[in-house]
Amino acid sequence: MRKHIFLIGMMGCGKSTIGRLLSGHLGCRFADLDEEIVRYEERSIPEIFADVGDAGFRHCETAALRCVIDEDPCIVATGGGIVTREENIALMRKAGLVIWLNRPLEDMIADVRQDTRPNLTGDKQERMRTLFAARKPLYERAAHIVFSNHLPAGQSAALLAELIAGHHLA
Repeated sequence: MRKHIFLIGMMGCGKSTIGRLLSGHLGCRFADLDEEIVRYEERSIPEIFADVGDAGFRHCETAALRCVIDEDPCIVATGGGIVTREENIALMRKAGLVIWLNRPLEDMIADVRQDTRPNLTGDKQERMRTLFAARKPLYERAAHIVFSNHLPAGQSAALLAELIAGHHLA
């Protein structure tokens, strides 16, 4: 691959699952930005949120993004809120191809576990609807490509790999 491929979208849209499968199709490394943050910070995402809140977490996220960008090109699954900082959008668009995995909201709500998501306290459905409404225009603005992720993960990853290879985007 010549460029990084950044997968963006809401929690539960398939970034990590499809990213892992896509890396196999394209023969490149996969990086999950949340895992990179945990490794760098030596504490869990919920612990980071509890200690420094959303703003502090977003700072950690940008630092991890910069580290991944400095490495060889790979598939990067980002966190759902990465687009909330304009700096992150600019970094991703400059360093590679940004793909929004757009999945039906009801499917994401059904698949997301609330107990592992610090920003889903309270009514999960309402919170996800609110986050999606706020982030949708950011995903649209950040993405080079909008990919409708409504098929099983294996099929979506194969289609996405064909799209990337067919357009010589990788």
